[in-house]
Amino acid sequence: MSSIVRQIVIAAATAGLVASTAAAQLLPSLSVALPPVNVPMGNLPGVGPVLQNVLGSTDAQQAIAGSLDTVGGLSQSIAESGPATLLELRRLRLQQLLRENRRELESDGSGQPVRRGILVAIDPDPASLQIAGAAGFRIISDESYPDLGLRTVRLAIPAGMNAREALKRLHSAAPRLVADFDHVFEPAGGALLPFAGALAAAGSADGARIGIIDGGVASHPSLAAASIEQRGFSGNPQPTGHGTAVASLIVGNQRPFHGAALGASLLVADIYGGNRAAGSASAVVRALGWLASKRPGVINISLVGPANAVVAAAIRQVRARGIEIVAAVGNDGPAAPAQYPASYPGVIAVTGVDARGKALVEAGKAAHLDFAAPGADMAAALPGQGYARVRGTSFAAPLAAARLALVGSPQRLAAEAQRGKGRVGRGIVCGDCRVDPRTVRAK
Repeated sequence: MSSIVRQIVIAAATAGLVASTAAAQLLPSLSVALPPVNVPMGNLPGVGPVLQNVLGSTDAQQAIAGSLDTVGGLSQSIAESGPATLLELRRLRLQQLLRENRRELESDGSGQPVRRGILVAIDPDPASLQIAGAAGFRIISDESYPDLGLRTVRLAIPAGMNAREALKRLHSAAPRLVADFDHVFEPAGGALLPFAGALAAAGSADGARIGIIDGGVASHPSLAAASIEQRGFSGNPQPTGHGTAVASLIVGNQRPFHGAALGASLLVADIYGGNRAAGSASAVVRALGWLASKRPGVINISLVGPANAVVAAAIRQVRARGIEIVAAVGNDGPAAPAQYPASYPGVIAVTGVDARGKALVEAGKAAHLDFAAPGADMAAALPGQGYARVRGTSFAAPLAAARLALVGSPQRLAAEAQRGKGRVGRGIVCGDCRVDPRTVRAK
């Protein structure tokens, strides 16, 4: 490696920047695979040895940035780069999310983004709340969800204290209080960039009701006749690439493109409002409360994050009301921590397979794995018009959710599951739901 390239890498790392982005901007012709920098890792904060092997890769930069400019998810080259690389990219992606949203987010101590200065308590008793107040915690909001039988109280942490310190103090002062961070959840692959266009309009339908918790859904010819009701839980709903792709896989219909549950009614809970930093645990709970009031048969969550006591409590209540929840296992590879909500008991965890029925190599893991569905070599709608090639468990989960809504139970879904290659749980469902990208001239 030349001395100038080495200096760029070290300077970018020292400044807390993503080295691949800085190098690509300064040296557009830089090779994708550069020799590793022979400098102790302690001198290169934010740049591990694995990332150096893909330094300068546009695909790697998009993966770190959360794929904000496409709806397609990970590129095949990055998806197949190996568990260590995927884990490193995950770490850098979360770091960048925190860095870009310092005023709104902080770390929970393990690298997971949480809403800054906020803790959330579940069904608090009056005495514990009084103790929390005496310890310096102030009530921001107190919300009840009749359709969940649940109450949450958001607490502002004492001045000069970070969220980690505050949670320790709260647990120590009021041990009976069940509280957690307000963790932020990410799309399990694909874009969340707000689309400067219209939301999908509501049509009419007589079929099953399916809920999704995601970004907002944009207008698209395939969704023109679909029944779509949208509600925002971090401000007004905003159309996004990720939400639009997921919705199209369920109810889209523009021949030859077709979703897996034509005629179903779609209930869209947008927890982002166009802001990646807004998809918090408390927003997820508000979304679940609204969806529970609408009584869908199935709720799809193509999002991933850490275990969170608030979300876990809300999901238990939704499941107790007979509503099935389907969740993607994520795309950070098998070396990444188990992802939630897919890992919660009773949640149907879904991975993806390619056109040959082989499990995606980038698929994450959950505490359990139930089914696989097509998650590559397929098309989904782009905001406005046209289609994109998509890849990732984000796009497998809605196909499984759609099929589950139609057959009526996990047992019936298991009965029609087909064998696959690799980790596919009880088998592949909705195997014929994939739309070949070539048939719709997907980008």
